Amino acid sequence: MARILIIEDEDNIATALEFLVSRYGHTHRRLAEGGGALKVIREERPDLVLLDIMLPDISGYQIVEELRADPALAEVRVLMMTARGSVLERRKGLALGADGFIAKPFELAELRAEMTRLLGVP
Repeated sequence: MARILIIEDEDNIATALEFLVSRYGHTHRRLAEGGGALKVIREERPDLVLLDIMLPDISGYQIVEELRADPALAEVRVLMMTARGSVLERRKGLALGADGFIAKPFELAELRAEMTRLLGVP
């Protein structure tokens, strides 16, 4: 069972993610804003962060960049999510240190496949 941190400001998407994460047997916590994300990540050391790019207070890009600047958090996997799934967005996210990138709306099978790949568990 993995610990997953969901950072998503849209309630309907967050609710769907929480349902899926639970259904796959993982524990989770949700943040609706990114401002306290690094503090939570440092304290809880999630196995995977599902990170929205467009948050109300801070960009998901900024979060992943700060996360990767901290060597103590190197093992935390990050799957970035955005409604603007362009090639440019994907390149930027991966260049900043994201481990994966998924465009919203996503297929459930695609999300599960990415989570499985990043967690290394079935």
